[in-house]
Amino acid sequence: MIILIPAYEPDKQLISLVSQLRGADPWVTIVVVDDGSGPAFQDVFDGVTRLGCHVLSYATNGGKGHALKNGFAFIAERFPGHDVVCADSDGQHGVADILAVADRVRSVTASMVLGCRSFSGDVPARSKFGNTVTRWLFRLATGQSVQDTQTGLRGYRADMIPWLLTVRGQRYEYELNLLLEAKQAGYGVDTVEIATVYLDHNSGSHFRPVADSVRIYAPLLKFLGSSFSAFLVDTVMFLLLTALTDSLLAAVVGARAVSAAVNFMVNRSMVFEHGKEKTLRAAVAGYVAVVLVLLTANYAIMWSLTSLAVPDLPAKLATELTLLGVSYAFQQRLLFARRPHAGQLSRPTAVESHIPALAPAQFQHSTTGNRGNQPTNRFRSIR
Repeated sequence: MIILIPAYEPDKQLISLVSQLRGADPWVTIVVVDDGSGPAFQDVFDGVTRLGCHVLSYATNGGKGHALKNGFAFIAERFPGHDVVCADSDGQHGVADILAVADRVRSVTASMVLGCRSFSGDVPARSKFGNTVTRWLFRLATGQSVQDTQTGLRGYRADMIPWLLTVRGQRYEYELNLLLEAKQAGYGVDTVEIATVYLDHNSGSHFRPVADSVRIYAPLLKFLGSSFSAFLVDTVMFLLLTALTDSLLAAVVGARAVSAAVNFMVNRSMVFEHGKEKTLRAAVAGYVAVVLVLLTANYAIMWSLTSLAVPDLPAKLATELTLLGVSYAFQQRLLFARRPHAGQLSRPTAVESHIPALAPAQFQHSTTGNRGNQPTNRFRSIR
């Protein structure tokens, strides 16, 4: 098991966390990624190096997703076959919770493990609000319920690492993208309840409320915006055709044909950008199949509601909200599913690393000694 800790301008909490991990499990291998923190924070990284960590360093801040990918690439090269638990550097994740996630990873198959907070007690308002918004947007867009979509404590089996390196995102949005793309990649989500800890009201966080929130919510908001635009077109056409034809079937089919064309073009060009990997003919054929399935479900629900004397407009609203998550799942996982490319794993750039010149087996079983003066190696990794 490898503990991976991305760190940007960390304080002494990082040294404390590593020290506690060493005390709980002297043989655990810890990889720390210095995400361009700069010379002012070198003493912190020297401190964890002396505690036996592998420390990967580079000059320019690239974001949390970038740091995690560098760590995953290093682990795949130096410690192939080892599972990984990712933890934050600011002391929010207790050692007992980190080890609990590690234990769960060993017992699951084809699933990522999330350390989920309950958000009870003294939680900063912006953190509680942000997670609530993301959780509900995620559920609305995907139909899945995840208690803590923003947790940084996550565990991955070794065979998931090649996929982890292909998921897009360089900053905080990367971890949400992992959740959004997990099912289409064949992975489930398992959870472990952990303590909700915010030190000094999360003052050590480098999360930028506006810029990073936009990045995190963008995949969900783009889909919801596209769906809302199609819904407006569909609703207007439905009401118009109902008035002109007095036929529920004609109104549902006609309105869906127009709105589906609008929704397809927007989703292919703006929401699921990697959908352009498929030819237009293949994408259209797949979309027609999705539309037929959704159209059948749409008509069945509408017929049931109107048979119960529910007015047309409320019935339409209820039907569209019901099928929103189904539509997202179909399009993301089947129609516009991302295809891994070998090229995505072969664009290395040099990254400076302060890594002990020891074989992995020797390092895993070493708990003492100052390794800060060991020769610096070069490591090539994914950006």
